[in-house]
This record gives sequence, structure tokens and C-alpha cells, in this order.
Amino acid sequence: MDPFDAGAGGILRQPKAVWATAGASVVAFMGIGLVDPILPSIAKGLDASAGQVSLLFTSYFLITALAMLVTGFVSSRIGGRKTLLLGLAFVVVFAGLAGTSDTVGQLVGYRAGWGLGNALFVSTALAVIVGAAAGGSAAAILLYESALGLGMACGPLLGALLGDASWRYPFFGTAFLMAIGFLCITVFLKEQPKPARKTSLLDPIRALGHGGLASAAVSAFFYNYTFFTVLAFTPFVLNMTPYKSGAVFFAWGVLLAVFSVLVAPRMQRRFGSLKVLGGSLVLLAADVLVLGYGNHTAAIVCTILSGAFIGVNNTVYTELALGVSDAPRPVASAGYNFVRWFAAAAAPYFAPKIEEWTDVHVAFVVAAVTALLGAVVVVVRRRALTHEAEELEPQHASEDSVTVFAN
Repeated sequence: MDPFDAGAGGILRQPKAVWATAGASVVAFMGIGLVDPILPSIAKGLDASAGQVSLLFTSYFLITALAMLVTGFVSSRIGGRKTLLLGLAFVVVFAGLAGTSDTVGQLVGYRAGWGLGNALFVSTALAVIVGAAAGGSAAAILLYESALGLGMACGPLLGALLGDASWRYPFFGTAFLMAIGFLCITVFLKEQPKPARKTSLLDPIRALGHGGLASAAVSAFFYNYTFFTVLAFTPFVLNMTPYKSGAVFFAWGVLLAVFSVLVAPRMQRRFGSLKVLGGSLVLLAADVLVLGYGNHTAAIVCTILSGAFIGVNNTVYTELALGVSDAPRPVASAGYNFVRWFAAAAAPYFAPKIEEWTDVHVAFVVAAVTALLGAVVVVVRRRALTHEAEELEPQHASEDSVTVFAN
């Protein structure tokens, strides 16, 4: 059955609860790239350095990483609906407060609270959509994937459109949209059944005792340093107006979504997961080097092109992480993300520091090296990563990819 079929159970015929959750998911994912086009404007408005402003990503993802130990614990006790509403409430409050910041320290702190809310929301949204959707999990997963891609692509656009008037407006806009999401979920979503087994705080850590999952997490840690060097540091290198920077990262987000959802699965079926991942990491390393050493036009092109490699990597890493683990998917996902999101917190801090200590080229050399280190781990640990990696069913692969990226 075509999931886009408008008939019963198609993606276009879903309960209002599903559309409310999916809509809020779009805004939640928009929050990741929202600040990209306005980073230089924030630095100018608050008289801050690139390194200080990049801490907006560091605080956000540091809290996100730590929250991986908490989200399953919370949702398995209070239920999915209450967890979604709690996460949305955090985002509304802290995104709104971020727009009132008078110092970069305040903004970084509020962004951390925003990260906690986003972690609670997006780690629960897929399970809620699958539980409430009509027509089985295939249509629900496709809807969630579409929300993810739309959010990643449109976040920079919203940041650019609102940020051109004031760097504060994107934060107020996010708070407003998430408040609408809060009201929609309150009205349309009924409470979902709680999991049969409650998740403990240490379950994700115990899951990392599995060699295959630990290998995938370590490799993804190195890769995520490269990923978030591009996302958090490149806007300062491009040094463009919010509109132009927003257009660049919109194109980047479109490639990320297309290659994650459509291209990566086809490449895996033809070449195998490990070959696709290794090759994509090497190409990403080369792309980042050209980004750092090329002229301004080359930097723009390579920034956009990196979205394709990042989209492929996100999907394949997810399948490897959950395909090799015998832990329940939410637990394995939490353990895997607990490790890799620390690199997302580290890159925005260290890339500007490396530029200060040396020059801008070295920051991208380091990012290229970390991508290659990720590929080395894949090669060296290929036996641990091979178990079930090539046998995942396409439907499960799609479900895992959105689960792990969201988490």
C-alpha cells in the first residue's frame, strides 16, 4: 500500500492527534538550526566573540546528551502525553527567555533549558505518533521523517526571516509556535499506554557494554564533531547576511533530508552499510578540507554539499547502532546518543578556540581528521558492527533512523 494514498490509513488521513504531534515535531527540529543564520548577528548584538556565541550549541547539546539518561526514565513513568507537554513547556519558557537575554551568558543558559525540553519532546514524539497513527507504523514513520526533514530545512529559513529584523525574534517566534503545539497536543492527544517495563537511569549505560553498540557510538562521536563544526562554526566563516546564510543552510537541510530518507537506503542495499558509511565519511572529510581552504564560493558549495554526506551518515549510523545491539531500541538509542551528543557539544566550543590558537584552516583540518577517525573505527571494528547490520528490514531501518536522530 502506498503510504501517501489518501485512502484509509494513508499518510494524509491521520487523526488530529498525529498531526498535532507531527507539527510540533517540525518546530522542535527547526530549533536545531534556527540560530545558524543569526550567529554573527547575536555576536554583534551582545558584543560577544564567535567562541562565546557558539556555546549556544554547546550548552544545548551537552544538556541533550545528559538528558538521554532521563527521558526514558521520565516517559516510562508519567506517560508519553505528559512527557511531550513537559518538554514543550520547557521550550516555550526558555526560548522566550532567550529572546530577552542581555548577555551571552544568559542566552547560553536559557539555550540549555531549551535543550532539555527539546530532548524530552523529540525522544517521545515518534512513539506517540506510531501509537496514535492510522494505517500502521509505515505511514506514521514516514510522516515523522517528513517532519524531521522539514524542520531541519526550515529552521535556518525561519532564523533568517525573523533574524533579519532582530536576532531576538527567532527565539520569540519559536516560543510562540511551540505554545500553539502545546495547546494542540493538550486538546487533541489522549494519554498513551505506559511501557510495560520502567526504564532505569543506568539502562542506557549498561547497553554500551555491548561491543557493537559501543563501537558505533565511538565512531559516531568522531563524526558528530565534524557535523557540528560545519553547523555551528561555518556561519562565522561564511560571514553572510541572515538571508543569505539562511538560504545556504536551507539548501543544506534539503540535501540532508533527501539523502537520509531516499538515497541512503538505496545505497545500502547496493553496496552494504559499512562500505557506504566508510566512503561517506571519507568524502565528508575531503569536503570539509575544501570548505576550510577554498575561496568563499567553494565554502558555500561545500557547506551545502556536506548535507548530503551528513544525511547518509545519520541513517547508516542509526541502523548500525541498533542493528548490533540486543538491548531494547529506546535503551540502545539512549546509550548511543548519550555518547555521540557530547561531540556535538564539544565542536562548537573547540572550533573557534582552535581558530584563535592557530588559524581558521586548522579548525577544519581537525574536523576532517575526526571524520577519518570515525571511518577508521568502522574499519577496525567492522566485525563487531556487521552483526545484523546488512539484514535490517527497510521499515525497521526507517524507524530506527528517526528514533536515533530525534534522540
